[in-house]
Amino acid sequence: MAGNNRGRDTDRPGHRPDRAERVRAQSEAVHPHPHPRPRVRLDLPRVRRRTWLPEYDPEAFGRTSERIARFLGTGRFIVWMTVVIVLWVVWNTTVPGHLRFDNYPFIFLTLMLSLQASYAAPLILLAQNRQDDRDRVNLEQDRKQNERSIADTEYLTREIASLRMGLGEVATRDWIRSEFQELVKELEQRRIFPAESEERDR
Repeated sequence: MAGNNRGRDTDRPGHRPDRAERVRAQSEAVHPHPHPRPRVRLDLPRVRRRTWLPEYDPEAFGRTSERIARFLGTGRFIVWMTVVIVLWVVWNTTVPGHLRFDNYPFIFLTLMLSLQASYAAPLILLAQNRQDDRDRVNLEQDRKQNERSIADTEYLTREIASLRMGLGEVATRDWIRSEFQELVKELEQRRIFPAESEERDR
């Protein structure tokens, strides 16, 4: 409706199109748009695009890759792989020719080992990346814990220092005892000196 009204306004006699309308008309003349793109609404959920790639859960795939990487790094895997290779070579060298499935020089065995290596390397790298992410999170948590521990230690240090300063002004047991001893000595001296003065008077 707005485009039709704009077109009718420009067709009216005496109407002088402004600069924006002239630029729009020139761009439409140079680059016509038979099918204009629809406006993207920010208040509506985004429509999922159809993809031909298979969808998978990255977390489940990562856990599976870690299990495979752990198994590849064990002695059990080496033993089983050695047994399979030995059986493969013995079978294809000792049994009659029509029963062999991989003749010398064991091209099929080489292909299988290459495929195994080509899949094992990315799985191991993926497991290492996940472990690096976990280590990074753990290090961040340890750093925050250390910061909190340092802050608590500094707070306790300040509190202990303030308590020591406060205790310096508080009467302690030893100080009170020394004061009482001095007071007793002073009373004894006062009691002794008046007796001596009375004897002199007599």
